[in-house]
Amino acid sequence: MKIALVQINPVIGDFSYNCQKILDACLDAVQKECSLVVFPELALSGYPPCDLLEHPAFLDAHDQALLELCSNLPDIDVIIGCIEQQNAKKSGKKVYNSAFVIQKGHIAHRIQKQLLPTYDVFDEKRWFEPGEAPEIIHCNGLRLGITICEDIWHSEIGEYDSDPVETLFSDNGEIDCLINISASPFQRNKEAVRHRLFRNICTKHQVPLLYVNQVGGQDSLLFDGRSLLMDAQGKVRAKSLGFLEDVLVIDSDDWSGELHEAAKEASLPAVCDALIMGIRDYVGKCGFKSVVIGLSGGIDSALTAALAVKALGAGNVFGVALPSPYSSEDSMEDAVELAGNLGCNFEVIPISNLFESFKKSLKPLFGDSPSNPSDLTEQNLQARIRGNLLMALSNRFGHLLLSTGNKSEMAVGYCTLYGDMNGGLAVISDVPKQLVYELSRYINRDKEIIPLRTITKAPTAELKPDQCDQDDLPDYEILDQILEMHLEGHLGVEEISSRGFSKELVTDVLHRVRINEYKRKQAPMGLRVTSKAFGYGRRYPNVQNFQG
Repeated sequence: MKIALVQINPVIGDFSYNCQKILDACLDAVQKECSLVVFPELALSGYPPCDLLEHPAFLDAHDQALLELCSNLPDIDVIIGCIEQQNAKKSGKKVYNSAFVIQKGHIAHRIQKQLLPTYDVFDEKRWFEPGEAPEIIHCNGLRLGITICEDIWHSEIGEYDSDPVETLFSDNGEIDCLINISASPFQRNKEAVRHRLFRNICTKHQVPLLYVNQVGGQDSLLFDGRSLLMDAQGKVRAKSLGFLEDVLVIDSDDWSGELHEAAKEASLPAVCDALIMGIRDYVGKCGFKSVVIGLSGGIDSALTAALAVKALGAGNVFGVALPSPYSSEDSMEDAVELAGNLGCNFEVIPISNLFESFKKSLKPLFGDSPSNPSDLTEQNLQARIRGNLLMALSNRFGHLLLSTGNKSEMAVGYCTLYGDMNGGLAVISDVPKQLVYELSRYINRDKEIIPLRTITKAPTAELKPDQCDQDDLPDYEILDQILEMHLEGHLGVEEISSRGFSKELVTDVLHRVRINEYKRKQAPMGLRVTSKAFGYGRRYPNVQNFQG
């Protein structure tokens, strides 16, 4: 038979919108002569619904939407991720994370997720009750083993007592196809891990795997889709597009399909596509249509603007240069050239007069000591003036302000609260500085969009004369290695310094990470592209003094 794998981009809690997407996909699958259509994990509600699951009205709206969907489905079998309310007489959580098999408009089978992740960005034990091992589902002559996301990750995660995949095969004997419906977030290089995991399962049990993943941005999480068919020899035989809604038709007679994108991930393009999707979905799903960005002539704001234009179109991006007495002519020229290359809206608002006015107002308290451009107070004043002006434009015209700080700066506190940290979305806050350069060169792969000088000049905040980032920070090439080992590898001073880095330098960097936790807690939400982003998946106390 033909099977349609459908990766959709749901909106959490918009049941009418999600149902229509699901119904349209089912009708399309019928037109493509499919007998079965498979949707991602929690496709009806969107993933992750978080504490909405504690609201009875949300659960009731979900169940009502499911009833209406079932009554309107065409004659096709459907596997779809849904919330399942538990019998009120039982103990434990109120709901399961389930896969429903719908046949002839009725829920014929319910498969409940068994492994509930509670690490990094996941907290499913907070809301869901783990389910029991399911039975094999018979569908059009095929014996299907159905799993939900984490249930297939036992061997990779290594913290669960049970292995749902092993149990499925040991309890049921021969299976024609293993199905995994997922809402698996993107991170750089994760697809290679997925493929290795899937390959081990397919070759061990000599069974093909159908993997169906959610696509789209949801707050800081980015879901890449890239649903696939892997055959019993561990070869990717069909694959959906990444970062876009897509339908993949599989023929079960020979377990074949189409490659809508290359079988193997190209890491850098994937990060770029993920950020573009994340901007588009966050802006649109939050009800905004346009964004405003402070363009300094530096590489971080240039990359952010280039990504925003690709996500939203040039007409919906408003770039603003806010030169101070220390802004160089080169930076202004680069900001003008960038805006011209992008075709976005562009304005200039000098801040020198405002800067002098602030200093004049503060003089009675600061005394008669001469102005000192090296004083952090004066540097932060400039950043906060800019932040106020950009927020004023956001308020007046309804633009969402995008902040432009990168992960390296955020990690060590090289940013100003209520200044350059202002914004509704921190686009590159999980992008280390070296990756900023790589992405900028990738943006320029066909033609120069980001001015070459922006990429080659020494990075600077231009808040005092002749300032350079490396006056205060290590070279970014070194800093990013230390930060990756600490933030993603969880290594401390001794472990990192033993790998050839100065212990004094490592101690200083980790000290900066620790004392700037309070800043990051007040930063805008960022888009997650690494294995450990600042935000929900990294929970450290503001007040702590562990020196390791």
